[in-house]
Amino acid sequence: MERSEQFPRVPDGIEGVLARMRALGAHWPPADGVAVFHRVYLTVTEEVGRLVERGAFPDARAATVLDVCFAERYVTAVEAYESGRRPPACWRPLFHSRNHPGVRPLQFALCGVNAHIGHDLALAVVDACHALGCEPPELRDEFDRVGDLLTALEERVRDELMPGPDLLELADPLTHLAGSWSLERARDAAWATARALWALRGLPLIAEEVRERLDAGVGLVGRMLLTPFSPGAARLTGAAAAAAAPVPGAQSSGSATGAISS
Repeated sequence: MERSEQFPRVPDGIEGVLARMRALGAHWPPADGVAVFHRVYLTVTEEVGRLVERGAFPDARAATVLDVCFAERYVTAVEAYESGRRPPACWRPLFHSRNHPGVRPLQFALCGVNAHIGHDLALAVVDACHALGCEPPELRDEFDRVGDLLTALEERVRDELMPGPDLLELADPLTHLAGSWSLERARDAAWATARALWALRGLPLIAEEVRERLDAGVGLVGRMLLTPFSPGAARLTGAAAAAAAPVPGAQSSGSATGAISS
């Protein structure tokens, strides 16, 4: 991994990364899948900036560095893709499917949240520890406060982007898919991964393998979250539902729900 990937830029502060985010999204059409995630994440980053200014974080410098390292991971991925370079695997499903007509706005938003929390957050904690010269436990308060904002973001995403009654046929499978992913579990996993990566900092080859496996695994979940839906994907009823139902006692080889929520 290149040094610029491990140690993102932090001197510009939150306003600096916000300026880059606003410039990135300025030319995207509203229905673009990346734009859907970008709008909600930009709102969260702006809120963190306001909280830092109001003194809501006990350690404003630590909160700023963590938030900038976190946002930088996303911005760098977008900039890489738009310049023809290869972004992390966790972001590729969103970038590649951003104009797919069968993918709903809620799916785009959750795919972005999945990539950012499931992959970027753990690496941002490690980046911030390097920048601040501290250990992960010293950032736990800032991690939890930012995580609380992200939880509020997820709730708003689901409230605003879930289909209405006019799309009831579509809503059933979409509700099932969206309900299979948990931000709380992703946050817990991110914290555990950050601690593991920090412990492995003296073993760079092993740490790099862990990062690569994390990236690939989060990317797989992202592809599942972007499963296309169409009016023809309505719930099965009657004989069709009975034919599709699992046979009692039959052994399953796994499910998308288990893969997403585990």
